[in-house]
Amino acid sequence: MTTEAPAPTTAATQPALPTHMTAAVMYAPGDIRVEQAQVPRPGPGEVLLKVAACGVCGSDIPRMLRNGGYIMPIICGHEFSGWVAELGDGVDGFDIGELVSVPPLIPCRQCDFCAKGSFGLCENYDYFGSRSDGAYAQYVVSPSGNLLKLPAGIDPRAAAMLDPAAIALHGLWKTDLRAGHRVLVIGAGPIGLFAIQWAKLHGAGQIVAIDLSEEKANMAREAGATHAVRSVEEARALGGRGFDVVLESAGVPATADMAANLTGPHGHAVFVGIPHAPVTLDKDTFNQFMRQETSLHGSWNSFSAPFPGDEWRTSAQMLAEGKLKWEFMITHELPLSELPQMMQRLGDRSIFSSKVLFLPNED
Repeated sequence: MTTEAPAPTTAATQPALPTHMTAAVMYAPGDIRVEQAQVPRPGPGEVLLKVAACGVCGSDIPRMLRNGGYIMPIICGHEFSGWVAELGDGVDGFDIGELVSVPPLIPCRQCDFCAKGSFGLCENYDYFGSRSDGAYAQYVVSPSGNLLKLPAGIDPRAAAMLDPAAIALHGLWKTDLRAGHRVLVIGAGPIGLFAIQWAKLHGAGQIVAIDLSEEKANMAREAGATHAVRSVEEARALGGRGFDVVLESAGVPATADMAANLTGPHGHAVFVGIPHAPVTLDKDTFNQFMRQETSLHGSWNSFSAPFPGDEWRTSAQMLAEGKLKWEFMITHELPLSELPQMMQRLGDRSIFSSKVLFLPNED
């Protein structure tokens, strides 16, 4: 795809915007229709964005195939970047044609947690793609406060991958990760692949990735893992009494138990993956983390103050400088017309994938 943003223009000289766009609309779980919809218009304090790229998050698959959104019909998609296409009243500081990334959580900015900068705990938040229309469409409206300015030269596709990069960093920052530490990353999807790279950038002495897929194990090695294994026994043999830091990104009950069990004395396990079944810890696992006084951390999303947080700004800078690799993760770049079929294939796992990107404005 074209990596250069359209040349900035003023509001007075911007070209006329279309009245209709192509969007993938979910009417019910499994009922996803690629159709024409009206281009939304920004209200006061809002911005209309022409979507550059929108990635598939693992949470999109159960949402679109089984669980549904908080409202329906709805346009899903929350990992995205776009070019500023129209400014609503009262918005300044952005140019028409400027490339931005968009953190998906829309905080209320009024509750006690928002006042403390704990935006992930917001009591009245909105969210692209599950509570409000997202970016599986050619255009989307965003509050101006959700737009993240980007370093010069960043690829629009990389800008659409800031969310998983920031989620991985947010989780690792909950631990006491230091140079020389032994790190275990469970799950070698995009979040896990970014976690491997963050651990390497923090100076970890050993980085072990565990994933059942040999293809993903190979991607983990490309990301910088010192070892990529497929079983808990192999990981345990490498970890000795346990790892200093464990990041769980697979989100299944067995790997949650694995994460707690493989964390070493005074170590830290951080849970990023979202399970869709009850999680039970084995008795030996419970005794393990209790007696070794390990710390188990929940980690949801990626935000801190000032919004969206240094997780996002650091990720953007590292992607722009080439210190975070991202392009090797992309297995599919597709038009919106292929979204319903691709979601079904992701759901039944009939295709290997890592990062799937939809390019709504590409032919």
